[in-house]
Amino acid sequence: MLATIATAGAVSLAAGGYAYAAMWPTSQIFGRAIIGGPDAAEFALTYDDGPNDPHTRHLLDVLAKYEVRATFFLIGRFVRQRPEIVRAIREAGHLVANHTMTHPVLLFQSPKRVLEELRSCNAAIEDALDERVQYFRPPHGARRPDVLRAARELGLTPVLWNVMGYDWKATTADAVLANLRKGIARNRRRGAGSNLLLHDGGQAGIGQDRGHTVAATATLVRQALAEGVRFVTVDAWG
Repeated sequence: MLATIATAGAVSLAAGGYAYAAMWPTSQIFGRAIIGGPDAAEFALTYDDGPNDPHTRHLLDVLAKYEVRATFFLIGRFVRQRPEIVRAIREAGHLVANHTMTHPVLLFQSPKRVLEELRSCNAAIEDALDERVQYFRPPHGARRPDVLRAARELGLTPVLWNVMGYDWKATTADAVLANLRKGIARNRRRGAGSNLLLHDGGQAGIGQDRGHTVAATATLVRQALAEGVRFVTVDAWG
C-alpha cells in the first residue's frame, strides 16, 4: 500500500512539474525565453492575437499620442486578411512578431504541425512587411522543448510574459488595470522589468471587442510615464 501511494505521489509530482514547465509563463525549464528585463522602471507593452479591426488601429492612435512603442504578436491567418494593418503597425515603429498561423495549443500538436504553424506565420508577416521576423510567442504560453527548438531553427527568439491583463474576455478597463498593477507591483518588489501581456485581437476572428484594452492602455501609459517608466519593445531584453 505504501509503495502504491508513493508511486502515485511521484506520478502526480512529475505531472505537476511538467505542467509548470510547459505552461507557467516565467518557467525556463524547457528552454530560455525572454521574460523581462533587469530594470523595474522598464515596461514592455505586448499585444497578442491581432491584427484586429478596429481596435488595433485605435491602439496605434493611443501609442502614437504618447510616443510609446510596443510589440505585436500576430496570428498569421489574420495577417493574410489585414496586411494593411500589419504595415501600419510597423510603419508606426512597433515590433511585429509571430503568434502562429492559427493559434493552436502547441503543447498538443505534432512537431510537424508546430513547425508549419511557425513557418506559415513567418511567411505571412514577411510577405506583408518584406522583412524577417525575429520573435515568437506561443499561444497560451504552451511549449515543449521541441517547440522552442523549432522556433530557434527558424531564427525566432521565444518570448513569454510576467504580467497579465486578463483582457481576452468581456471586462472593463478598470479590471484590466487592476490586474496589470498587481503584476507590476510584484515585479517591482523583485527588481524586475514588466512584460505586460494584453490583447488587441482574439483568436476567434477579426472584430473582437478590445475597447477595454485600448482604454486601459491609455490610462496605464499616461500614469507610468508620469512616474518615470520607460517603455521598450522586447528586443531590448534579448
